[in-house]
Amino acid sequence: MLTIKQKKDRDFDTLASISDVIDLLKTKFKNRKLRLKYDINETEVQINEYLDDNSIMIVTDPGVKPIDDTLIIYGLLDKYIEIDLSVLSVQGPGYFKCGIKSIRKARLGRRDLRFKISPDEAVATNFKVSKHTIEITGFKMPTSIKVLMDQFQSSNSHLGDILRVDVFDQQDVVQNLIRKTGKLLYIEDVSNRESYGSGDEDLLDLVENLGDDLNSYVQQNVGRGYKSIIISPLKYGEEGEKPVPFGYIQVISKTEHFIPEKVAMIRAMTDQLIERIRDSNTILISVNQQIVDVSKGGAKLKITDENLKKYLSISKGFIFDIVFKLQAPITIYGEIKFTNTDERGYLYIGVDFAGNSSRKDEMKRFYSFIKPLEIDYKNKLLKEMRRKKAQ
Repeated sequence: MLTIKQKKDRDFDTLASISDVIDLLKTKFKNRKLRLKYDINETEVQINEYLDDNSIMIVTDPGVKPIDDTLIIYGLLDKYIEIDLSVLSVQGPGYFKCGIKSIRKARLGRRDLRFKISPDEAVATNFKVSKHTIEITGFKMPTSIKVLMDQFQSSNSHLGDILRVDVFDQQDVVQNLIRKTGKLLYIEDVSNRESYGSGDEDLLDLVENLGDDLNSYVQQNVGRGYKSIIISPLKYGEEGEKPVPFGYIQVISKTEHFIPEKVAMIRAMTDQLIERIRDSNTILISVNQQIVDVSKGGAKLKITDENLKKYLSISKGFIFDIVFKLQAPITIYGEIKFTNTDERGYLYIGVDFAGNSSRKDEMKRFYSFIKPLEIDYKNKLLKEMRRKKAQ
């Protein structure tokens, strides 16, 4: 059974009335293709007749079966168009009488022409994917990552009189400030109120953020016998994503005042722990998978490898190589926009790799290989259009 997950929604405008929709279909899609959405084969749909009651007769592949008496079709003008149809009656295999429920027009146009590509021209391979998705909002850590945090705490107890490595406590006001701002907290002298302020943009200013509650926090620290405090946020994000704070390294001294060099050391050790977490949470799967279609800004991949299907179905994005025939691999980051699973269990994923998430030099190489394929595809389209006009 076909299953679909839309991971990144388009930004749409909805047309006002059914008559607007019919007018658009009659005038703009007379010679343009319409296709079934969520169909692996991108099956074409033709409007055979416009009826007086504002319903339409459509013809498509005889094997097409509506889901919950609904079909969604789409097409391209200057922008992407998507139309919801309710199936009123089945006139025969692939022949339906439909009512128009709604139409959506994307606010942004598709950036680039997308076209099919054969396995002889290029393949996708060397997938670097995350084994676990860290639930930042719930502050729940996979066991393997929690083990790394505990190991770090155990092996670095010499850093202070108290060392704690943990996820944020949502009931702790100061920890929540660190989580929201992503800034490191450095209190050189807990008994000195001025130490709680900061002129450094990278450090958390508690004088500004706590206001009238600062005095009680100062008293709390002094009462516990603390001399100095450093709390450094742990930030994690999958490749191409902005890192989000999920936990912290807290170092407390009861005997000395930490100097700025100590802060720099804790920052460096925080980065090292994050790298260890990232490495432990990343797996390399070096298998060749089919690129179904491609453009300058994205691609659709067919995933048949069982390990890849398991990890990519829960992932937001991944790093992989595109290898054109007789060329060195091009490393790209792909943000997953949607996933489809067909009746055979194959996973189809749409990825967007435009923007800063991919290395600029790699993208330049990619464009140099894709350009002649794009030109060839456009020439074929022009020949097909001329052939139809001549008939």
